[in-house]
Amino acid sequence: MGEIDEKISESLEKARESRLNTAVAAFVALAATFMALSNVKDGNIVQAMAQAQANSVDAWAYYQAKGTKQNLAISAREQIELLRDSTPTATPEVRGLFDKRIAEYAAQEKKYETEKDEIKRQAEGFKKQYDDLNVHDDQFDMAEALLSVAIALFGVTALTRKSWLLGLAIVFAAFGTLLGFSGFLGWSLHPDWLASLFG
Repeated sequence: MGEIDEKISESLEKARESRLNTAVAAFVALAATFMALSNVKDGNIVQAMAQAQANSVDAWAYYQAKGTKQNLAISAREQIELLRDSTPTATPEVRGLFDKRIAEYAAQEKKYETEKDEIKRQAEGFKKQYDDLNVHDDQFDMAEALLSVAIALFGVTALTRKSWLLGLAIVFAAFGTLLGFSGFLGWSLHPDWLASLFG
């Protein structure tokens, strides 16, 4: 009877190991697949972030150019005003030309100020777009890190056959998957404490 009990125990142990290894293999396949999909999406987000940042830099450069033009218009208007005021004996026709040019430069100043305001709004919009994308980039980065840890733990579980390690690996995989889904679905879930660890 002892030999039969031993064979039954041995068969049951092999069956448990087989179930554990099957579960580990399935979890590794799921985690690796989700991690690959997240990586592709993260790559697209990084490209969009680079474009938003380039657009922001271009907009601020354009803003500076408009500011330079506005300063030139202000300087020209002030010089013409000084010239007009320092020529008290100028004929009415000459004073009229001075006033006309002063009005033209004053109109340019206002035009450039209005254009600068619009360009500033655009630049700030690109900055907001970058910041919004960065949240999702962080989510995918954290998801990839957590899923990598989970896959490593799954590997150790297969070697040691410790079922508690399987549970720990599942926790890492679940949290990584949650962050990945947050990135895919546009949720604002962003554990700052975790981001600071990876930052």
